[in-house]
Amino acid sequence: GGGPGMERTLVLDLKDGKLTGTLKGTEGGQFQIPDTEITEASFKAGEVAFAVTVSFGDRSFTSKYTGKLDGDTITGSIERPGRGEGAAPMKTEWKATRAK
Repeated sequence: GGGPGMERTLVLDLKDGKLTGTLKGTEGGQFQIPDTEITEASFKAGEVAFAVTVSFGDRSFTSKYTGKLDGDTITGSIERPGRGEGAAPMKTEWKATRAK
């Protein structure tokens, strides 16, 4: 939305070739965003992809994350629904750094 970015915690686990994880919840203004399990997850040749679906009342929004792992950092993009009915999807950059 053009405002400052939001820092969130993402916990990923790769076991036996299967990627799982949780995007930790936060407070977003008047909204409480709960912990959310990732879906549609994959990791192949340094490329990570997954989706996160968040519900607000009777509405759900799915954001699709893609990124490239380089050392302790994943850099990529997020595609999420546009605002308003029929609006084009929005794409933003994201970056994750492994906690030490």
